[in-house]
Amino acid sequence: MIRLSKETDYGILLLTCLAQTADALIFSARELASETGVPLPMVSKVLKALARQGVLTSQRGPKGGYALAQRPEQISIGRVIAAMEGPVALTECIEHPGDCVQEPTCRVRRNWATINQRVLASLDSITLAEMAEPLVADRLIQIDAGGMQAI
Repeated sequence: MIRLSKETDYGILLLTCLAQTADALIFSARELASETGVPLPMVSKVLKALARQGVLTSQRGPKGGYALAQRPEQISIGRVIAAMEGPVALTECIEHPGDCVQEPTCRVRRNWATINQRVLASLDSITLAEMAEPLVADRLIQIDAGGMQAI
């Protein structure tokens, strides 16, 4: 199963909260915890990780806190996931080429590389600005056994 960690999920939630009020406001971890309902220790951990990766800026002191390092339209969900989880790689051979003994004769490696590129492109095509907008009906996607389709 492909699943984001709880920290990454919370990171996107926190960044979306910041994106909704991106007019250069600085929020403390405590304010973001109160605003989102995420426990303060988790908020602090996630914000520090995102600041280390350059997605957020941090300011120390009594009026300190965190702000987006760029405008919400410039930060993709793919970048956030990579900042929290590391590079997106659906299979080992994508993440660590040469480690798999099957690699020289593998008939599906190229297909996995293509799939991985498409997943990355999809994640990179969605920005924090879009995540901060209310969901509109024409952007809903239904997933069923036949694949994905807009509903």
